[in-house]
Amino acid sequence: MVFVLQPGLNRRCSRHMPLVLANDLAADSAMTLSQASVGCDLRIKLLSGPSCDRLRDLGFCEQLQVRKLSGGRNLICSVCGTRMAISRELADQVMVAPA
Repeated sequence: MVFVLQPGLNRRCSRHMPLVLANDLAADSAMTLSQASVGCDLRIKLLSGPSCDRLRDLGFCEQLQVRKLSGGRNLICSVCGTRMAISRELADQVMVAPA
């Protein structure tokens, strides 16, 4: 399940979120999006799974830089200035590495 959130809502909350630098992670580490820390800037390395074609249609594709804004049952990521919510099951199919 994928939701695209309207940009600009709750901007105040995202400004106060701590920034996790890529240096805090191992340079060659690859993990799923659901495993990544909140506030971390990431680069998508691989989309693999049955629902990933829909993500690609929305512009969420390999080599794109994203920031994970929240975790939980649904994850919220900042993608090109737009926040996108995806399910944890879908986030398990997205492999990322530090940006």
